[in-house]
Amino acid sequence: MSTSTLGFAVADEDRPILDELVEYFGNGNRSAYLRATLKIMRSVKLAEELRQLQAYGQSTLAAQGLSIDDVADVTRRVLKGRS
Repeated sequence: MSTSTLGFAVADEDRPILDELVEYFGNGNRSAYLRATLKIMRSVKLAEELRQLQAYGQSTLAAQGLSIDDVADVTRRVLKGRS
């Protein structure tokens, strides 16, 4: 695995929290902590994107006078070639 050293600024008041999290999630290793954090934050990002898509889908359904309960029926009709 290729690595690069990056610098980050951390506010003095945030340092104790960072140290606590590094100890817990990275066993005292900041690089291990950052790798763990990347995975977690990607999951958070994907969850937020899915929530936004769900909200878009629900608003689109509502604009057509439909609800989530209508999705299965509409899907069946579309797959059978009927609108």
